[in-house]
Amino acid sequence: MDNKYTPESLNRFGQGTLPAHLGIEITEVAEGRVGARLPIQPHLLAPNGYLHAGSVVTLVDTAAGYACIAHLPEGAHSFTTIELKSNHLGTARAGAIACVATPAHLGRTTHVWDVTVTDETNGKTIALFRCTQMILYPKNAA
Repeated sequence: MDNKYTPESLNRFGQGTLPAHLGIEITEVAEGRVGARLPIQPHLLAPNGYLHAGSVVTLVDTAAGYACIAHLPEGAHSFTTIELKSNHLGTARAGAIACVATPAHLGRTTHVWDVTVTDETNGKTIALFRCTQMILYPKNAA
């Protein structure tokens, strides 16, 4: 893991982009994990009053993406998500949701990250997420 990444540096990195616009905050960066949270606001809800699945997916995709950035192999310069899957087990209507991303696989060409989302109020798991990311290298590197 590259030690230059901290919650503060990743929160600055996201300024002016969708994660910051929605209110996502990176709370932890450590070897093999990144934590994040999202305060629930009315604009994150679906018209039926429940937390919009897209809000949850944006939180977890951000956590997994930032985790990938912090754990890029030597010589890599970025990544792109090539697959993601989420299982929504519950919801939250107030408070905040939090997540932790942990690696299932950290290879030279791909990473696979698992993310568990919980309701901060009661600790209940509300979603499980997995994504696969392709590691990108400069064009002149093999």
